[in-house]
Amino acid sequence: MIIGNGLIANSLKNIDSKDHLYFASGVSNSLETRSSEFEREFSLLKNSIIQHEENKLFYFSTLSVNDLSKQQSPYVLHKLEIENFIKENCKNYIILRIGNIVGNGGNPNTLFNFLKTQIMHGNNFLLHQKARRLLLDIDDITKFLESNCANVNNQTINFAYPYYYDLKEIVEAIRNKLQKEAKYQESDEGDFYKVDFDDSVKDFFSGIDAENYLKNLAEKYI
Repeated sequence: MIIGNGLIANSLKNIDSKDHLYFASGVSNSLETRSSEFEREFSLLKNSIIQHEENKLFYFSTLSVNDLSKQQSPYVLHKLEIENFIKENCKNYIILRIGNIVGNGGNPNTLFNFLKTQIMHGNNFLLHQKARRLLLDIDDITKFLESNCANVNNQTINFAYPYYYDLKEIVEAIRNKLQKEAKYQESDEGDFYKVDFDDSVKDFFSGIDAENYLKNLAEKYI
Protein backbone atom coordinates (compact mmCIF):
# COMPACT_ATOMS: atom_id res chain seq x y z
CA MET A 1 0.00 0.00 0.00
CA ILE A 2 1.19 3.49 -0.88
CA ILE A 3 0.22 6.48 1.23
CA GLY A 4 0.64 9.72 -0.70
CA ASN A 5 0.23 11.11 -4.20
CA GLY A 6 3.39 13.12 -4.82
CA LEU A 7 6.58 12.48 -6.74
CA ILE A 8 7.88 9.70 -4.49
CA ALA A 9 4.48 8.03 -4.12
CA ASN A 10 3.94 7.94 -7.89
CA SER A 11 7.40 6.47 -8.45
CA LEU A 12 6.57 3.52 -6.19
CA LYS A 13 3.56 2.23 -8.12
CA ASN A 14 5.55 -0.43 -9.95
CA ILE A 15 6.68 -2.04 -6.69
CA ASP A 16 3.47 -1.65 -4.68
CA SER A 17 2.74 -4.67 -2.51
CA LYS A 18 0.03 -5.78 -0.09
CA ASP A 19 2.80 -6.72 2.34
CA HIS A 20 4.45 -3.29 2.35
CA LEU A 21 3.35 0.10 3.61
CA TYR A 22 5.09 2.88 1.68
CA PHE A 23 4.51 6.12 3.56
CA ALA A 24 5.23 8.90 1.06
CA SER A 25 2.82 11.54 2.30
CA GLY A 26 4.16 14.35 4.37
CA VAL A 27 5.73 17.76 4.61
CA SER A 28 7.79 18.30 1.45
CA ASN A 29 8.91 21.86 2.09
CA SER A 30 12.04 21.87 4.26
CA LEU A 31 11.33 25.52 5.18
CA GLU A 32 7.90 24.68 6.61
CA THR A 33 7.28 26.04 10.13
CA ARG A 34 3.54 25.49 10.68
CA SER A 35 2.99 22.93 13.44
CA SER A 36 -0.35 21.98 11.86
CA GLU A 37 1.45 20.58 8.82
CA PHE A 38 3.81 18.49 10.92
CA GLU A 39 0.95 17.23 13.09
CA ARG A 40 -1.02 16.23 10.02
CA GLU A 41 1.80 14.00 8.77
CA PHE A 42 2.42 12.50 12.20
CA SER A 43 -1.26 11.72 12.72
CA LEU A 44 -1.59 10.09 9.30
CA LEU A 45 1.53 8.02 9.91
CA LYS A 46 0.33 6.77 13.30
CA ASN A 47 -3.08 5.80 11.91
CA SER A 48 -1.48 4.06 8.93
CA ILE A 49 0.81 2.02 11.18
CA ILE A 50 -2.13 0.96 13.37
CA GLN A 51 -4.21 -0.07 10.37
CA HIS A 52 -1.34 -1.97 8.70
CA GLU A 53 0.67 -3.15 11.68
CA GLU A 54 1.68 -6.40 9.96
CA ASN A 55 3.12 -4.62 6.94
CA LYS A 56 6.76 -3.68 6.53
CA LEU A 57 6.96 0.12 6.71
CA PHE A 58 9.05 2.19 4.32
CA TYR A 59 9.41 5.79 5.44
CA PHE A 60 11.13 8.54 3.46
CA SER A 61 13.12 10.93 5.59
CA THR A 62 15.83 13.43 4.64
CA LEU A 63 19.61 13.56 4.60
CA SER A 64 19.27 17.02 6.13
CA VAL A 65 19.15 15.39 9.55
CA ASN A 66 22.94 15.10 9.11
CA ASP A 67 23.30 18.85 8.58
CA LEU A 68 24.63 20.37 11.81
CA SER A 69 23.45 23.82 10.73
CA LYS A 70 19.83 22.63 10.62
CA GLN A 71 19.58 20.75 13.89
CA GLN A 72 17.08 23.29 15.24
CA SER A 73 15.06 23.47 12.04
CA PRO A 74 11.38 22.58 12.66
CA TYR A 75 11.48 20.33 9.59
CA VAL A 76 14.55 18.38 10.73
CA LEU A 77 13.28 18.10 14.31
CA HIS A 78 9.99 16.78 12.94
CA LYS A 79 11.70 14.18 10.76
CA LEU A 80 13.86 12.98 13.65
CA GLU A 81 10.81 12.72 15.88
CA ILE A 82 9.05 10.57 13.31
CA GLU A 83 12.14 8.40 12.82
CA ASN A 84 12.33 7.77 16.57
CA PHE A 85 8.62 6.96 16.73
CA ILE A 86 9.01 4.40 13.95
CA LYS A 87 11.99 2.76 15.65
CA GLU A 88 10.06 2.44 18.89
CA ASN A 89 6.71 1.35 17.48
CA CYS A 90 7.26 -0.65 14.28
CA LYS A 91 8.24 -4.29 14.20
CA ASN A 92 9.57 -4.11 10.66
CA TYR A 93 10.70 -0.95 8.90
CA ILE A 94 13.14 0.76 6.55
CA ILE A 95 13.86 4.46 6.92
CA LEU A 96 15.35 5.88 3.74
CA ARG A 97 17.00 9.26 4.21
CA ILE A 98 17.12 10.75 0.75
CA GLY A 99 19.05 13.58 -0.92
CA ASN A 100 17.92 16.24 -3.40
CA ILE A 101 15.45 14.38 -5.62
CA VAL A 102 15.40 15.02 -9.36
CA GLY A 103 12.35 13.93 -11.34
CA ASN A 104 9.47 15.11 -13.52
CA GLY A 105 7.33 17.58 -11.63
CA GLY A 106 7.41 17.62 -7.87
CA ASN A 107 8.19 20.58 -5.64
CA PRO A 108 9.19 23.56 -7.82
CA ASN A 109 11.49 24.76 -5.05
CA THR A 110 13.79 21.74 -5.10
CA LEU A 111 17.32 22.63 -6.10
CA PHE A 112 17.25 21.13 -9.60
CA ASN A 113 13.78 22.49 -10.43
CA PHE A 114 14.69 25.94 -9.14
CA LEU A 115 17.89 26.16 -11.19
CA LYS A 116 16.14 24.79 -14.28
CA THR A 117 13.42 27.44 -14.01
CA GLN A 118 15.86 30.30 -13.50
CA ILE A 119 17.99 29.32 -16.50
CA MET A 120 15.01 28.51 -18.71
CA HIS A 121 13.47 31.96 -18.15
CA GLY A 122 16.74 33.88 -18.21
CA ASN A 123 16.40 35.03 -14.61
CA ASN A 124 19.28 36.32 -12.55
CA PHE A 125 20.04 34.28 -9.44
CA LEU A 126 22.63 34.00 -6.69
CA LEU A 127 25.01 31.04 -6.62
CA HIS A 128 26.73 30.04 -3.40
CA GLN A 129 30.30 29.05 -4.27
CA LYS A 130 30.90 26.85 -1.22
CA ALA A 131 27.66 24.88 -1.44
CA ARG A 132 27.71 21.19 -2.35
CA ARG A 133 24.67 18.99 -2.83
CA LEU A 134 23.82 15.27 -3.02
CA LEU A 135 21.46 14.44 -5.90
CA LEU A 136 19.16 11.47 -6.48
CA ASP A 137 17.26 10.32 -9.55
CA ILE A 138 13.71 9.56 -8.41
CA ASP A 139 13.81 6.27 -10.36
CA ASP A 140 16.73 5.04 -8.24
CA ILE A 141 14.53 4.86 -5.14
CA THR A 142 12.39 2.03 -6.50
CA LYS A 143 15.36 0.28 -8.06
CA PHE A 144 17.25 0.33 -4.77
CA LEU A 145 14.30 -0.80 -2.66
CA GLU A 146 13.55 -3.64 -5.04
CA SER A 147 17.12 -4.88 -5.34
CA ASN A 148 18.60 -4.18 -1.91
CA CYS A 149 15.90 -3.98 0.75
CA ALA A 150 13.83 -7.14 0.37
CA ASN A 151 15.64 -8.89 3.20
CA VAL A 152 16.74 -5.82 5.14
CA ASN A 153 14.81 -4.95 8.27
CA ASN A 154 14.85 -2.20 10.89
CA GLN A 155 17.55 -0.08 9.32
CA THR A 156 18.05 3.60 8.55
CA ILE A 157 19.81 4.10 5.22
CA ASN A 158 21.34 7.28 3.80
CA PHE A 159 20.52 7.27 0.10
CA ALA A 160 21.74 9.53 -2.72
CA TYR A 161 24.37 9.39 -5.41
CA PRO A 162 27.50 9.53 -3.21
CA TYR A 163 29.15 12.59 -4.73
CA TYR A 164 29.01 16.18 -3.51
CA TYR A 165 28.12 18.28 -6.54
CA ASP A 166 29.37 21.84 -6.81
CA LEU A 167 26.42 24.08 -7.75
CA LYS A 168 28.34 25.24 -10.82
CA GLU A 169 28.48 21.63 -12.04
CA ILE A 170 24.70 21.39 -11.75
CA VAL A 171 24.14 24.73 -13.44
CA GLU A 172 26.47 23.78 -16.29
CA ALA A 173 24.66 20.48 -16.92
CA ILE A 174 21.28 22.22 -17.02
CA ARG A 175 22.61 25.07 -19.17
CA ASN A 176 24.13 22.64 -21.67
CA LYS A 177 20.87 20.75 -22.02
CA LEU A 178 18.79 23.91 -22.42
CA GLN A 179 21.40 25.57 -24.62
CA LYS A 180 20.83 28.80 -22.72
CA GLU A 181 23.01 31.19 -20.79
CA ALA A 182 22.93 30.97 -17.00
CA LYS A 183 22.74 34.45 -15.48
CA TYR A 184 24.02 34.38 -11.93
CA GLN A 185 26.15 36.23 -9.43
CA GLU A 186 28.52 34.32 -7.20
CA SER A 187 28.59 34.65 -3.45
CA ASP A 188 31.35 33.42 -1.15
CA GLU A 189 28.79 31.50 0.89
CA GLY A 190 27.33 28.03 1.17
CA ASP A 191 28.02 24.85 3.04
CA PHE A 192 27.62 21.11 2.91
CA TYR A 193 27.63 18.19 5.29
CA LYS A 194 29.28 14.80 5.11
CA VAL A 195 27.13 11.68 4.95
CA ASP A 196 28.10 8.09 5.70
CA PHE A 197 26.85 5.75 2.98
CA ASP A 198 26.39 2.01 3.48
CA ASP A 199 28.27 -0.38 1.21
CA SER A 200 24.92 -1.36 -0.32
CA VAL A 201 24.46 2.22 -1.53
CA LYS A 202 28.02 2.51 -2.83
CA ASP A 203 27.65 -0.81 -4.65
CA PHE A 204 24.31 0.25 -6.13
CA PHE A 205 25.89 3.28 -7.77
CA SER A 206 29.20 1.65 -8.65
CA GLY A 207 30.21 1.92 -12.28
CA ILE A 208 28.44 5.27 -12.76
CA ASP A 209 30.74 8.27 -12.61
CA ALA A 210 29.56 11.58 -11.21
CA GLU A 211 29.70 13.49 -14.50
CA ASN A 212 27.56 10.94 -16.33
CA TYR A 213 25.07 10.65 -13.48
CA LEU A 214 24.46 14.39 -13.60
CA LYS A 215 24.37 14.43 -17.39
CA ASN A 216 21.75 11.67 -17.36
CA LEU A 217 19.61 13.65 -14.90
CA ALA A 218 19.66 16.63 -17.25
CA GLU A 219 18.83 14.44 -20.26
CA LYS A 220 15.91 12.75 -18.49
CA TYR A 221 14.30 15.66 -16.70
CA ILE A 222 14.80 18.74 -18.83
